[in-house]
Amino acid sequence: MKRKKAGLLPFVMLGIIAVLCLLAPLLPLPNPEAMNITKRFALPTLQEPFGMDEFGRSVMSRLIWGTRISLVIAVTSALAAAAIGTAFGVLAGYLRGLTETLVMRSVDVLLCLPTLLMAMLFVTLYGPGTATVIPVLAVVYAPTFTRVAYACVLSVRSMEYVEATETLGASRLRIMVRTILPNISGPMLVQLSLAAASAVVLESGLSFLGLGVVPPSPSLGGMIGAARSTMAHSVGLLVWPCIVLSIVTLTMYGTCDVLRDWLDPRGGRATEVLR
Repeated sequence: MKRKKAGLLPFVMLGIIAVLCLLAPLLPLPNPEAMNITKRFALPTLQEPFGMDEFGRSVMSRLIWGTRISLVIAVTSALAAAAIGTAFGVLAGYLRGLTETLVMRSVDVLLCLPTLLMAMLFVTLYGPGTATVIPVLAVVYAPTFTRVAYACVLSVRSMEYVEATETLGASRLRIMVRTILPNISGPMLVQLSLAAASAVVLESGLSFLGLGVVPPSPSLGGMIGAARSTMAHSVGLLVWPCIVLSIVTLTMYGTCDVLRDWLDPRGGRATEVLR
C-alpha cells in the first residue's frame, strides 16, 4: 500500500498534463500560429511568462498546443500498434506452426532495423505531417507488442483454464479473445504506456529533423529545432521546450514503472525481463 501511494505522483502529474492539453481550446490562450513581428523576442511578462518567439508568437501557447499534438500522436499510434501487434502475437503464440514462423520471423526482421531510421524512411517516402506520422509510429512499435504478446501467450496457453475451455469445445477465436487475451492484459497495458512514452520522444525527434509535424503547427521537437538559429537572441526558446519535453517524457516513463509494479504480483520482475 505504501508503494501504491508513492506511485500516485506520476499519475497526478500525467493527469494535470492531459487535462491542460485537453482544455487548450477552452483556455484564454493566443493563437499559437498568429504572428506579430513587432513583438519578436519580447521578454517574459505576466501575460506571456515565457516571452515571444522569433515571429512574435506566444511561446506559452505553442508549448501547450505542441504538447497536446505530441500526446495525441503518441497515444493514437501506441493504441494502433497495440491492436495490430497484440493480434499477431496472440495468433502466433496460440496457433503455432506456420503462423508462428511467418509472424515471428517477420517481427525479427523489423526489430533488427533501427527505430528512428525506419521511421525516417517511411516519413521521407510518404511525406511529413500528422496523418503520416501516426501510422508510421504504429508500424514501428507494433513488432514490440507482438513479441510481448507472443511471450505471454506461450506462458498461459498450457494453463488449466485454457485446457478446460478447449475441452468444453470453445472455438479458437473465443479462446484467444475471451480466455487468453484478458489474462495477458497486464503486461500489454505496461507495454502500451511504454510505447506511448517512446512515441513522444520519437515524434519530437522527427519534428526536430523537419519530418514530423509540419510548421507553422506547433510541436516540441519543431520548437527545439527552430531555436537552434535563434539561441543568440533568446536562449529561452530552446530551454523551455526542452524542459517541457523532459517533464512529459519522465512523467510517462514514471507511469510505466508504477503500472509495472502494480500489475505484476512479483514486483515487476517478469515484465522487466520482457522489456
